[in-house]
Amino acid sequence: MKNDEEKLTILVVDDSDMIRSSLKIFFSDYNIKVITSNDGLDGIQQAVKYKPSLIFLDLMMPSFDGIKMLQVVKVLDDIKLIPVIVISGNTNRTNVIASLEAGAERVISKPLKKAVLLKNINEILGGDFLKEAKKITHNLNINKNEIALKLTESFLKTFPEKKRILESSLQNHNENKIKNIAHELRGEGGMIGIQKLSSLGGLIEDHFTGENINWNKIRTMCDQVFAIVSNLEELNLKKME
Repeated sequence: MKNDEEKLTILVVDDSDMIRSSLKIFFSDYNIKVITSNDGLDGIQQAVKYKPSLIFLDLMMPSFDGIKMLQVVKVLDDIKLIPVIVISGNTNRTNVIASLEAGAERVISKPLKKAVLLKNINEILGGDFLKEAKKITHNLNINKNEIALKLTESFLKTFPEKKRILESSLQNHNENKIKNIAHELRGEGGMIGIQKLSSLGGLIEDHFTGENINWNKIRTMCDQVFAIVSNLEELNLKKME
């Protein structure tokens, strides 16, 4: 087995704890070192430091977004040739074109699916990339139920802070903070198999693209999110009993 210095390296830059966790779990079946960052500026520093074979990059991040990071990466000689796969819960035409023009090799939608990840990685890095990195032993494989449980626990651990931000932002009519949380929910809901949560995140995020914002409607949708997560917490507690 390769030691840490010999391992292939992948960098994941996403402000969602759950997305970072899910990709670490996905690559746990391979001899791949996964470096994570929750911010574009730090992501650039990590890319320069580790020279990863591939970068997964979220578009929407609060302080330094994915497009800005991508533009910087592609002008730095040490890292400009590293392929970048943009991952986003909102892959509309504008975002796709902006990502490709900034230098991304691919743009894929959240929630992330294993088959799509494998297809894109193999096409960009070559079919032998994951084959070379595959662990010889299969004793460390994580079954689907365990993965689902880990992702759900990760989501529930971070949700109280999301709820606090949403509640405060609803009172202050802070559009940007609500959009950021909704964007995360759009991707995370699908990752834990709660499509209704993903759909609500998308509806909330898309509502702000219109001219007229109906804050009562936003509040109603946020309350629906809170109810779904509350039910999920109860189910998770029962599973742990």
